[in-house]
Amino acid sequence: MALICAPRNCFPDPKMSFNKQKEINEDPDEVNLADKSISDIEQIPNLFYQHTITRLTLSHNKIRVLPPSIANLSNLRHLNLFNNQLEELPTSLSSMTKLKILNLGMNKLSSLPRGFGAFPAIEVLDLTYNNLSEKSLPGNFFMMDTLRALYLSDNDFEVLSPEIGQLKNLQILCLRDNDLISLPKEIGLLTRLRELHIQNNRLSVLPPEVGALDLCSHRSVVRMEGNPWVPPIADQLLIGVSHVIEYIRTDTYKFLYGRHAQTITPGAIPPKDENKKAKKQSRK
Repeated sequence: MALICAPRNCFPDPKMSFNKQKEINEDPDEVNLADKSISDIEQIPNLFYQHTITRLTLSHNKIRVLPPSIANLSNLRHLNLFNNQLEELPTSLSSMTKLKILNLGMNKLSSLPRGFGAFPAIEVLDLTYNNLSEKSLPGNFFMMDTLRALYLSDNDFEVLSPEIGQLKNLQILCLRDNDLISLPKEIGLLTRLRELHIQNNRLSVLPPEVGALDLCSHRSVVRMEGNPWVPPIADQLLIGVSHVIEYIRTDTYKFLYGRHAQTITPGAIPPKDENKKAKKQSRK
């Protein structure tokens, strides 16, 4: 049963507290409190004294505030806060030295705290379904050189920083359903990239440097539909994504790309789909 702050007296039910305590004590390393209607983490009995916890699941709750004391869980490796109501995060979060997987998808985040990129061991970061943009990211965001998977889909990005090229270990990059009008050539530096999801943006061309990546093998996944591509790319996409990758490697495309970059005007950029953004879960 769920531990909640009761609407009338704001005191937790003693039976709920007992059951919650039992859930935590049964497995000292992994705690699953998903879908318990929790609104206040600090009312979970003795949670922050369980220093052996390595996996904490708090998804599908109603949590609005993540307290700085979350960093007291010094052995935590996996933190799942998917589908809550978080609008901001504590700066202490990035001080969790053993955290490898952080799921903050489907919240109401419009900014990230200063120093967020200081995670020393993070490998998987999910920020899908939020209200983030290029203006939301702290200066050290792209310094997480241990990162293997970055999920930024369903946000409000129009551009992606060239600093993306610093994530040398990145294998999965998800950017679908944003407002991207261009991609930086530095994506070509992500030599380990095997999955690239850029569908449903406002992209018309790809930097030729993307052609240097190994995205044509049977182990690779590239999704790029739902963009207003220039006709040569659109034609190749009808045949298959691998044909697009092969095409952007050609001198013909490199010439077209250079000419496009010189002649593109603000009026030629496809407009935002405001109706689509208004329906976002994070804005409800």
